[in-house]
Amino acid sequence: MPQKNSLPDPSTLTFVSESEEATEAALRHHYHEILRLLGEDPEREGLVKTPERVAKAMRFLTSGARKDPKEILRSAMFREEYRQMVIVKDIDFYSLCEHHMLPFFGKVHIGYIPNGYITGLSKLPRIVDVFARRLQVQERLTTQIKDCIQEALNPLGVIVVIEAQHMCMQMRGVEKQNSFTTTSDFTGAFREAKTREEFMQLITHSRR
Repeated sequence: MPQKNSLPDPSTLTFVSESEEATEAALRHHYHEILRLLGEDPEREGLVKTPERVAKAMRFLTSGARKDPKEILRSAMFREEYRQMVIVKDIDFYSLCEHHMLPFFGKVHIGYIPNGYITGLSKLPRIVDVFARRLQVQERLTTQIKDCIQEALNPLGVIVVIEAQHMCMQMRGVEKQNSFTTTSDFTGAFREAKTREEFMQLITHSRR
């Protein structure tokens, strides 16, 4: 018979075990203390509601950790024998660097070659949002998007290219305001240089 006061196994606990209200209340409390530790007066007019606003903002900006991106793709899968490249480019994204919790943002370009199934075009930007709304690094973000599409649709190949600016480089540290970071990852047919080159030509075509 289990003891009444026995503690739960830590491995069974998850980030979302608390209610939304309890989580936001805890965040408000901690942001109130952060303001105080920074030398501010959390009770002054301009800051009274800041902990509440920041708590809501951070819950939204990390909401992707509580969603399943594969289900988004699978909710709109259609059988189709089209086997040429499908590209959705210039997908805007905003994320938070996990090292400093400062924003990084830019464009995501996705290409895939169907293997019997396609997905609704709007679903690709949606999965970008799911992965971007987490504490991230650009390299992992690139690979997660690629892996999600490969595992959900099983296409002949996937390629993801991300171009981003990082506030942790522009606002602090080296303070290089005009720097961009580009990452890419690919599977299947895109391992061939000719196929990758075609994709790159298509995403750069018509740019001014």
